[in-house]
Order: sequence, then structure tokens, then C-alpha cells
Amino acid sequence: MRNIGLIIVLALVLLVVWGGIMIVDETEQIVIVQLGKPVRNITEPGLNFKLPFIQSATVFEKRLLQYDSAPNTILTEDKKNLTLDNYAQWRISDPLKFMQTMRTQALAQSRLDDIIYSSLRTQLGTHLMREIVSTMRDSLMHKVTLNANSSATDYGIEIVDVRIKRADLPPENEQAVYDRMRAERERMAKQFRSEGDEEAVKIRAETDKNREIILADAYKAAQEVRGDGEAQAIKIYADAYSQDPDFYEFIRTLEAYKDVFDEKTKLVLTPESEFFRYLKEKK
Repeated sequence: MRNIGLIIVLALVLLVVWGGIMIVDETEQIVIVQLGKPVRNITEPGLNFKLPFIQSATVFEKRLLQYDSAPNTILTEDKKNLTLDNYAQWRISDPLKFMQTMRTQALAQSRLDDIIYSSLRTQLGTHLMREIVSTMRDSLMHKVTLNANSSATDYGIEIVDVRIKRADLPPENEQAVYDRMRAERERMAKQFRSEGDEEAVKIRAETDKNREIILADAYKAAQEVRGDGEAQAIKIYADAYSQDPDFYEFIRTLEAYKDVFDEKTKLVLTPESEFFRYLKEKK
């Protein structure tokens, strides 16, 4: 009986000791709760102990957590509605404070909605839409992150980064923006076409002018060449004529006969005409 009692005692001791041992993973952090009241944090990995049956352990995530909000609308400084779809990365920096204020991650996500949206509305509401979308986006999101993190510290939360995934105009404004963009592109296209037509007219006018100049110069050169040729021909004829006027006259008359006499030619001349002088039989 004594052995059985000893075994029971040892089993109870072993159960008590085993119930007090905790192994904390490097991705976890633990809050020790004693009789429903949080008493201490365990943030370092390794072997730890708690009072069995009196204390319990609540485990929280130590790694970065993702927060993804539903799209929200803000009003920019230039009075334009902008629909933002943003996300954030956060972690539980003080698990004891987090358990006292939030208790669960689901409740923390709901609280982050208010904190981040309030920071976005405060920071982005003092800037123009084009600054938010393009020129100052990174610096603005850095300010949003700092302000949101400052507000979240009271809940044992650290907000590491806030980013905009997408920024859109509300659906009722999109069509008006697209219409303005289309009208602007059409205006630019008409301007380019008008400038192109004007340039084409100038090029055609210059080409026509150059063409007329080239034709005039060519005609002038041709006339000069023709004049020189005719002058030379006259000189040659004159030289030949001066050497033997009778023979020259005879040759020219024969050429005239050749050009005049054919089957369709009819001449009405008297036989005594000078034209027939070389056709008359000499006695």
C-alpha cells in the first residue's frame, strides 16, 4: 500500500510540474494570467514556468500581421473625393497591454480601421489629389504611419507600415474625368493635324516653286543651245551658199520638189513659173 501511495504522490508531483512547464516558440509571446488577471509577459523563446492550476498562458503572435481595409473615401484639399484601398503591417509590441485593451486580434483589426482611416483623412485631406497620387505619395504615407503608430501604442500595438494599394475616383466622377481626358486628347490631335496640314502646304508650295524654277532654267538652257545650233547652221548654210550659189539653189530646189510632189499634191502653176525652171528641157 505504501508503494501505491508513493506512486500516486509522484504522479501528482509530476502532473503539477508538467502543468507548470511552458515552451515558448520564437514566433510567440505569452501573457500569464492569474485568476483572470494578466500578471506578466514572456517575450523571449525558451523554457518557462507558471503556477499550475492557478496561472494560465494566453499566446499571441510575435510576427508581423497583415491588415487590409475595405476601400474608404476621403476628401482632398482641392475638394475631390478619392477612394483609397490601403493595407498595413503591424505587430503586438506589448502583449500585456494588448490583452488588457484589445484581448483579441479580431477586435484589434476593428480598432485599426478607425486609427488608420483617421490618420489618412487627417494627412491626405490637406493635400491636392495629384500630390497624393504621384508627387508626395511616399512622404505622406510615412507621416500616416507615424501618426497611426502613435495612436496605436496605447493598445500595445506597433504599426510598422501603411501603404495605398489603389487610389480611384468615385464611379460617379470617373466618366467626367474620362470625358475631359478624351476631349483634351482630341484637341491635341486636331492641333497636331492642323499643324501637319499647314506644314504640308508649305512643303508643297516650296516644291512647286522649285519645280517651276528648274523648268524655267531648263527651258532657258534649251533655248540657248537651240539658238547656238541654229546660228551655227545658218553660218554653215551661208558659207556653203557663198561658195557656189547656183549649186546651192539647185539642191534646195530639188529638196523642195521632194517635199511638194506626191500622189496627193496638186499644183496650179503656169509652165513658165520659176519653180519649174530645172524641169524644163534645155535645148
